[in-house]
Amino acid sequence: MSTSFIKKTPRNYLPESFTVDSWETLAPYFEELESRPLSTVLELEKWLKDASELEAVISEEASWRQIRMTCDTEDPALTSSFEFFMKKIQPMIQPVADRLNRKLIDSPITQQLDTNKYFTYLRNIRKNIELFHESNVPIQSELNVAQQEYGIIAGKMSIEVNGQEYTLQQASKFLEDPDQSLRESVYHKIAARRAQDRDKLETLFELLLDKRQQLAINAGFTDYRAYRFAELGRFDYTPKDCELFHEAVREQVMPLVNELLEAKRKELGVDRLRPWDLEAEPIGTKPLRPFEKGNELIDKTIRCLEKLDPYFSNCISTMLEMGRLDVESRKGKAPGGYNCPLAETGAPFIFMNAAGTLDDITTMVHESGHAVHSFLSHPLELNGFKEYPTEMAEVASMSMEFFTMDHWDNFFSDAAELKRAKQQQLERVIILFPWIATIDAFQHWLYLNPGHSRSDRETAWVRILRDYTSPVLDISGTETYRSFLWQRQLHLFEVPFYYIEYGIAQLGAIGMWQQYQKNPKEALDHYRTALQAGGTRTLPELFKLAGLKFDLSPDHIGNLMRFVKAELEKISH
Repeated sequence: MSTSFIKKTPRNYLPESFTVDSWETLAPYFEELESRPLSTVLELEKWLKDASELEAVISEEASWRQIRMTCDTEDPALTSSFEFFMKKIQPMIQPVADRLNRKLIDSPITQQLDTNKYFTYLRNIRKNIELFHESNVPIQSELNVAQQEYGIIAGKMSIEVNGQEYTLQQASKFLEDPDQSLRESVYHKIAARRAQDRDKLETLFELLLDKRQQLAINAGFTDYRAYRFAELGRFDYTPKDCELFHEAVREQVMPLVNELLEAKRKELGVDRLRPWDLEAEPIGTKPLRPFEKGNELIDKTIRCLEKLDPYFSNCISTMLEMGRLDVESRKGKAPGGYNCPLAETGAPFIFMNAAGTLDDITTMVHESGHAVHSFLSHPLELNGFKEYPTEMAEVASMSMEFFTMDHWDNFFSDAAELKRAKQQQLERVIILFPWIATIDAFQHWLYLNPGHSRSDRETAWVRILRDYTSPVLDISGTETYRSFLWQRQLHLFEVPFYYIEYGIAQLGAIGMWQQYQKNPKEALDHYRTALQAGGTRTLPELFKLAGLKFDLSPDHIGNLMRFVKAELEKISH
């Protein structure tokens, strides 16, 4: 471990040799914390630090069990280890954790704590108390296990192309091929493979919907949306703000998307732009292949970050030394990508499914932004101080996508390819917004209509998808596949309602890029300052530290879209 760069939080309460292997080994520490008298601010702050240390050790153990399982979904021992924690340890922790929360809030000494230092922390504690209900403990345990079933199902999906087996992530690179017949064939193979597990995923999703609604009812909420907004700590915006965002995407973004897709149609020289054409290159143009293997992606990313800021590259180099990167796609590996903070040792874990495409670069630098956030916030005193808003977490990652573009020559030595890569990246920034709005609007419908039928769900999905599908795109003949296209979005299964964050954060990231264009040093200073604050400030305050305005209005979104369009035009000409 690179101890000179990041230090494991020292243990002052638990023995260094302590490991989490059963509830019985944990129970004495929770019992001691629950019974310890708190008479002074010093005693209370020592109690908070000890509780934080215990929480960090438990969190890291749970994270490792999940990481190992997602890296190899076909190893039953890894699945069993994760399920043991979620079924036998986590349910025992939750009731006593609630009692500790109440002990803290009920203590008169708590009123003497520094309000500025502890405001967001105590706000979260009160929120957790409000949400806790004893009857939800077994349901949450069941959900934690059931949600991971999505990765197990999706991790087994593969197709054959030209006599060779590919995961769906690997096969997606063929959708960039200039050969339209190959693209169409691969598109339909992917659709057919997903269709094989459609019913299985529908059944899993219905189980998740029912359990989530029950959580909400048990906790005194009318629906899961209200419960989940509280659980996610969305103190600073409401469902109405999300609806304004959806409206802004329709009004301000869709016209730009239509322009981009029409330009794509002309570039490809086709009469009709089809779903398998969206990532395609014109005949005579080779798809961008910025790397071949995962180790090459990591090496080039480190060199790219070194040019931007040596601290950023040191974060990823440290993770490489510590074995905290798993980037290549393979059969049996769960889909998607994530950066998993590791609360005690500090250096996080990056997981992704690289297949040699431009998307993999953006995923890698995106997750690197999350990793930098983990490193910068690690020194904060309490584990709870590091629980930053998810919207700010995504500002950290999406801003890194923009910041690094000036140094993508590490991936593309050819000037023409570098230009294409930047152009495609900015186009995707714009094109991403309708999908964000689609997924978010669908989730609002799902949880405001509990008990809906499978047919109702399909009808609602198709209607919402249509609202954010460009008329330039000819979808004829693909309607059946599109009717369950939502199943490819793992967030719906694993982290419900986590998607509007990408939209809010993309707005913040574009704002960070505007700053960077004017003054790179000042922008990076703002970036670091906001990330170092972790979760010790409210979301609007964190945006302010980053030199940003927290604003979801159509006018603000329109201004940012026009900025991206202008930058895209500069690159294109």
